[in-house]
Amino acid sequence: MNKTITLKKGEGRVLAAKGSWVFDNEIETYEEGILNGEIVTILAHNGFPLGQGFINTNSKIRIRLLTRDSSKEVDEAFIRSQTLRAYTYRKDLMDLHSCRLIFGEADFLPGFIVDKFDTVLVVQSLALGMEAFKGIIVDELTQLLKADGIIVSGVFERSDAKVREYEGLEKVKGFISEPFDTQVQIIENGVKFIVDVKDGQKTGFFLDQKFNRLAIHKLVKDKSVLDCFTHTGSFGLNAAVAGASSVTAIDISQSAIDQATLNAKLNHVEDKMSFLVEDVFEALPKLVQKQAHYDVVILDPPSFAKSREALKNALKGYRDINTQAIKLVSDQGYLVTASCTSFVTPDLFKEAIEKAAKDAHRRIRQVEYRTQSFDHPVLWGDESTPYLKFYIFQVIDEQ
Repeated sequence: MNKTITLKKGEGRVLAAKGSWVFDNEIETYEEGILNGEIVTILAHNGFPLGQGFINTNSKIRIRLLTRDSSKEVDEAFIRSQTLRAYTYRKDLMDLHSCRLIFGEADFLPGFIVDKFDTVLVVQSLALGMEAFKGIIVDELTQLLKADGIIVSGVFERSDAKVREYEGLEKVKGFISEPFDTQVQIIENGVKFIVDVKDGQKTGFFLDQKFNRLAIHKLVKDKSVLDCFTHTGSFGLNAAVAGASSVTAIDISQSAIDQATLNAKLNHVEDKMSFLVEDVFEALPKLVQKQAHYDVVILDPPSFAKSREALKNALKGYRDINTQAIKLVSDQGYLVTASCTSFVTPDLFKEAIEKAAKDAHRRIRQVEYRTQSFDHPVLWGDESTPYLKFYIFQVIDEQ
């Protein structure tokens, strides 16, 4: 039987709202002998059971919920069942060539991520309690894919995120399977990419924008495109392959631009693409000063805030880059703009863009609002799962 923790009276608001976390300041008492990583039963202040999760006293997120059923045994069979449910969801909805198979809390496997790139799985274990289940999840996914005729040729672990340190864990990176070539080719929306699963950002590629990148295809034919924060060229290459007349791609990372250049050659669009290694915050004002204009300007920056304390600066950053981008869009051209900062709510992002349009003295007309790809599902009530905001606007001059 699990040991128990008891919440303070009036606490457990996140759990009550269907969230997945219990924070350190919400707990009244701990049963003696509880070990970090252990499964515990969560009790309300009156002793009513609220569910089971694993505990870690090194983290402000003290408990991550696994199930609201306090009578269910959290064992290998339970973890395999949760993995099956996550896999079936993806199988029902999308092509499994390259996608996120496990998305942490949204799949009731908190702090655990598995991305699939062609025949390779990339694993991120970001919470202490999931460490014991890593092998079980990988084995279950491998068996499920095999049953559907999909072979897994290798598994690589990218548990090298800084968040591991908050859990009292060391960073880990390396092969779980036998070694293999970690430069993996995938195809997304008809575009070929080489994904560096060993040294690329996060797990090597940002799968969450897959269908948003597809959404720009209809905008870009015979258009000039400026792709900011291009990383390895994902939006820019989608634009080039979809028929853009020219694409200028900017990123501060030389290694990212090197990879983007190789990806352009892989897709035979290198003649219409040019690359610039520069800080976007510095590059955009220079382009405005030169009175440059583009038919489509794309902003897909990394997260601007890792904590709520950084929110004010993040909002200023979004306002600044969107102001400059709007100035660069030709009349009746398009602004494509995104935020992956979880602390920036949809309303705050919308407000930042509204202020940017006002600062730029331009009118914007919303074409489309989107969020993350459905292999990164949003679990309603769980504030840790929604994070991506994505807009397409037409920029119009007053008549």
